[in-house]
Amino acid sequence: MAKTQDFTATLKDMMGAFPVDTTALEGAFKSTASLNEKLSGVALEAAEKSAEISNKWTKDTLSKLTEMSKAKAEPAEYAKAATDFASASAEVAAENMAAFAEIAKKLQTETVELLMAAGKDAAEEATVAVQKATNDVTAAAKKAAATK
Repeated sequence: MAKTQDFTATLKDMMGAFPVDTTALEGAFKSTASLNEKLSGVALEAAEKSAEISNKWTKDTLSKLTEMSKAKAEPAEYAKAATDFASASAEVAAENMAAFAEIAKKLQTETVELLMAAGKDAAEEATVAVQKATNDVTAAAKKAAATK
C-alpha cells in the first residue's frame, strides 16, 4: 500500500519564503477609520443645521398660529388672519426649503471631495504596497533559488 506524503514541512517552508506584511492592512484600516470619521463629521454637521432650521421653522409657525388663534371682533378678521397665516407660511416654507437645499448641496460637495481625496490616497498606498510586495517576493524567490 502507498504511503501518503506529508506536505506539512513543505507548505511551512513555502509560506515562510513569502513574508506577509500586515502594515498594509493596518494602514488600510487607519485610512478607512479616518475617512469614516470625516464622513460622519460632515453628516452630523448637516443634521445639526437641518435640525436648527426645523426648530426655527416650528417656532415661527407656532408664533404665527398664536396670532391667528386670537379672538377677533369681526368675522372678516378671521379670514384675513387665515390668509395672512397661509401667505406667511408659504413664504417661510420657500425660504426654509432653500436653506435645506443649501445644506444638501454643501453635504454633497464635501462628501465628493472626501471620497476623491480618499480614492487618491488609496491609489497611492496601493501602488506603494504592490511595489513593496513585488520587491519582497522577488527577493524571497531569489533567496529560495540560491539555497537550492
